[in-house]
Amino acid sequence: MVNLNPKRSDEPVWWGLFGAGGTWFAMLTPVTILVLGILVPLGVIGPESMNYLRVAGFVTSIIGALFVIGSISMPMWHAMHRLHHGMHDLKFHTGTAGKIACYSAAALATVLSVVFIFMI
Repeated sequence: MVNLNPKRSDEPVWWGLFGAGGTWFAMLTPVTILVLGILVPLGVIGPESMNYLRVAGFVTSIIGALFVIGSISMPMWHAMHRLHHGMHDLKFHTGTAGKIACYSAAALATVLSVVFIFMI
């Protein structure tokens, strides 16, 4: 029999953040690591392009601030959703407390990234 009044779920919100974080982590993080972790130290990108004033100018612009906040918070939402469902798959049924703990950690990382960016 079909339930005509199903209970609303909050899962679409968490799955949306999970998907966005996974996409960010898969597409933008490798490029960031390539540029900042490989090309700059090898000297392919000159050190003058990564001096403090240029980097601070980028981070304080709206695009740069959104990029830094996204680079910190989006993979965190992805990881916390994966952790929450991974615990369930491993038979650690933490219920609502586990859900609140996981998503609160991701929300805290997001809030802290926003606060620290605006303090610069």
